[in-house]
Amino acid sequence: MKDHLGVRVGLTILPIVLSLAITAVIIVLVGADPIAVFNAVMQGAFRNTNSFSGVINFWMPLALCSMGLIVTFTAGLWNIGVEGQMAMGAIAASWAARTFVMPSEVLIPIEIVIAMLAGSAWALLVGILKTKLGVHEIFGGVALNSLANVYAIYLIAGPWQPPEGGSAQSTAPFPDYSLLPPVSTEFPFSLLMLVIVAVAILVVVLALRGTRWGLQLKATGKNARSALLLGVPTTQSAVTALMVCGALAGIAGAYRVLFTYESLRPFASGGIGFLGLLVVLLAANRALLVPLVGFAVAAVFTGSTRLRVALQLDTSLAGVLQGLLVLCVLLVNGLRTRLSENRPQAAPLAQPAAYETRTPTTTLDMLAAHARDDKADDSVTASTPESPKEGQA
Repeated sequence: MKDHLGVRVGLTILPIVLSLAITAVIIVLVGADPIAVFNAVMQGAFRNTNSFSGVINFWMPLALCSMGLIVTFTAGLWNIGVEGQMAMGAIAASWAARTFVMPSEVLIPIEIVIAMLAGSAWALLVGILKTKLGVHEIFGGVALNSLANVYAIYLIAGPWQPPEGGSAQSTAPFPDYSLLPPVSTEFPFSLLMLVIVAVAILVVVLALRGTRWGLQLKATGKNARSALLLGVPTTQSAVTALMVCGALAGIAGAYRVLFTYESLRPFASGGIGFLGLLVVLLAANRALLVPLVGFAVAAVFTGSTRLRVALQLDTSLAGVLQGLLVLCVLLVNGLRTRLSENRPQAAPLAQPAAYETRTPTTTLDMLAAHARDDKADDSVTASTPESPKEGQA
């Protein structure tokens, strides 16, 4: 058991070590010092309160998207459409900010709720395309990403263009009463959004671990056909997972336009939705690790902006690290799967007579038994969702 634990921990750390080593080699090849690059990134992320608040501002929408993706991964779904769901949340929050004139205490909750509904509705379209028309969620999500971004550009250059004339750069700044207030000028981040993120993390963790819905998602993700035969509503589970992820992504989009930019811009998501996929892969689909991994990723990407000033290196070096991380994670996951297939199966342990003769009589009993069997794996590592098979959800 200890050997297996050591192998799993090692396979979790291995892609990070590999990607860092390859990135260090690339840095040396371009004539720079890897240690100096690391120090510059850390200074860019933590040199003062403004830099640290930048990390927090990047981490919060990243954490929201990543927690939403944990839900869809658990259900066996690749929600590539999270970028579009962020964009629709940003558009909906922008519409509310431009339309309503009321006190901030009333308007800001309305903006966030509308953004949640818009992101959830956009994710629902992915679910409908998959369950009713048989369109894989990857293809449906990518198509809807493009539509959401094109719609945002149309609004910016058309109906919502600034008073001075047409522009594809951004809308006019939103009124002050519609924006999320910062904690202070020295520490500019939204305390309200930090509370929302903390609550979202807690709710997702508890929902996946201790509710019937969470058991249904796990059963659907493990084997949708078998779960359906056991009475699990697989279609409903898949669609609700997508909608929950869309709602969290919508909040993330709202934060980008109501705090980060204070206006609607093209591609307001900034690739955070796709970056959330990397965070979930690095966390091995473990919800409790997602906030920590997300914070580390946010620090690297925020701190990399200092590379150009300090070392005359392009900030795209962080993108190189991101690509290498994705590649190494996928390769190590393939290695983990191969090792699992080749590992000799241990003989089943004898069970108490009462357990052997007992047959689950309800779907909930079956799901609970399934959860007990998977508990050891869930506490150490988890597989990424497989490509959904024919007949899933």
